[in-house]
Amino acid sequence: MLVLTRKQGEKILIGDDIVLTVLDVRGDSIRLGVDAPRGVRIQRDEVVRAVAEANREASQTDASAEERLKASLGGLLGSAVDRVDD
Repeated sequence: MLVLTRKQGEKILIGDDIVLTVLDVRGDSIRLGVDAPRGVRIQRDEVVRAVAEANREASQTDASAEERLKASLGGLLGSAVDRVDD
């Protein structure tokens, strides 16, 4: 990891087409501006992690619901098959 000290208005260049600009410094936080090509995704880490966790939870819930549905349908299908055999 590269660690840099920058002051308000100073920039950091990443590759040929991404520029980070320090817009404001207040206490222990800074505001950064990111200038990048439209095709480059720029996302906050905490948002990406929250979405990934929500997706993981939803898929586990869906799997549980799917198992309950299969169990219910299996019971119904078994009853229907029994009736046909009679």
